[in-house]
Amino acid sequence: MKILVGVKRVVDYAVKIRVKPDRSGVVTEGVQHSMNPFDEIALEEAVKLKEKKIATEVIAFSLGGPKSSEVLRTALAKGADKAIHVQVSDDEAAKLESFHVAKALQKIVEHEKFDAVFLGKQAIDDDSSQTAPMLAGLLDWPQALYASKVEDGGSGHMKVTREIDGGLDTIKVKVPFVLSADLRLNEPRYATLPNIMKAKKKPLKAIPIKDLGIDITPQTETIEVTEPPVRQAGGFVEDVSALVAKLKEKGFVKA
Repeated sequence: MKILVGVKRVVDYAVKIRVKPDRSGVVTEGVQHSMNPFDEIALEEAVKLKEKKIATEVIAFSLGGPKSSEVLRTALAKGADKAIHVQVSDDEAAKLESFHVAKALQKIVEHEKFDAVFLGKQAIDDDSSQTAPMLAGLLDWPQALYASKVEDGGSGHMKVTREIDGGLDTIKVKVPFVLSADLRLNEPRYATLPNIMKAKKKPLKAIPIKDLGIDITPQTETIEVTEPPVRQAGGFVEDVSALVAKLKEKGFVKA
């Protein structure tokens, strides 16, 4: 099974996000970036399947500006065999949408003949959760979203346990398929120094977006980005009676 794994370069999860003064977006210049955490989980699962001899090859994919090659090198250091960088300018990258990424993935899958595509369930910068289902629709492949466990289902199928509101949902999907990884699927490994050095010699193929014939004109417009409201400080009460009186005063408890 040949697996394509999508990895996105995002502002690091530990960075405090700051909104631009003109409210057109968030500050990304001079800010630490890293691989989207959910994509790290998807990559780890693909590498584990290769270690179990279920998968034969893992190839990392990223659509983004010049610095997206950094997360691809990280993916190679964590176990991917090859990498594909679909290149756009930084200005174009800032306006990319889930549909554009799904279309690029579709072109790569159809050209390279993959058996599965693993993606994080969402990116922590836009929280769209749209790329995986869009790609499944474009390819007309079955989808296994929000996966928390992946097993060999036998007879050309994979068994996937999904996290849903009511608990767990276990399904069988026929290969080829699209999977999106949830938080509890696994614990991603760290890239060791020897593997980081080896990653520099692994193939990274660069493809300009124009070579795929994809129109990346934005379909949506960001009107305004604002900071979330500041939480008000809590208060203290002396005893239960004072607490009940305060709740009545605020209208949370009927008198």
